Amino acid sequence: SQVIVHDVNELTEKLFPIVEAMQKHFSAGSGTYYSDSIFFLSVAMHRVMPKEITQIIQVDLDLKFKTNIRDLFDEFDNFPEGAVIGIAREMQPVYRHTFWQYRRENPQTRVGDPPPDGLPGFNSGVLLLNLEAMRQSKLYNQLLEPSMVQKLTEKYHFKGHLGDQDFFTMVGMEHPELFHVLDCTWNRQLCTWWREHGYSEVFDQYFRCEGQVRIYHGNCNTPIPED
Repeated sequence: SQVIVHDVNELTEKLFPIVEAMQKHFSAGSGTYYSDSIFFLSVAMHRVMPKEITQIIQVDLDLKFKTNIRDLFDEFDNFPEGAVIGIAREMQPVYRHTFWQYRRENPQTRVGDPPPDGLPGFNSGVLLLNLEAMRQSKLYNQLLEPSMVQKLTEKYHFKGHLGDQDFFTMVGMEHPELFHVLDCTWNRQLCTWWREHGYSEVFDQYFRCEGQVRIYHGNCNTPIPED
């Protein structure tokens, strides 16, 4: 197997002009810091990776695999027509919170509601990026344009701080067809922060996950169960 190491500064240099417009909407802190561009790598991966790379799995560091990552690669075969990214749902009501104003103005909306019928948003801890599909999708590339990002953030009154995850979540509200939703067992998030921060009544509707866990995600420094 071949390992290729990428220079983070070189990558950031390519990324910055593509994702600069997003950063003011989805970065922690108010400025557009050059170094923050790396939190948007997945969004523009198809533009910075060589053309011969057609699929990439991007994962967070705070994961524990209970299965072979090859099984996750098989999920690329399940992408429906038009989907470009495989991603699991967010398992806390974080986006119920973020979209509060939109939800108040649109009481019938599914935006921010829990599964199975709601749109709880996405978690970017495990990402399947079909770079070939990303390159070819006219819709996806239009959504990277600053004017489109602006339009959607205004429509949804969206202000986030989670980088690529916020972008994918917002786009998923508008164009769910761009995403293949991975089962929760592929990104079993363990963080329970929102349970103690005003959402205890609805928390379990977001947090529950049936089935044999294949990847644990110890987000917000949550310990991962020992074998």
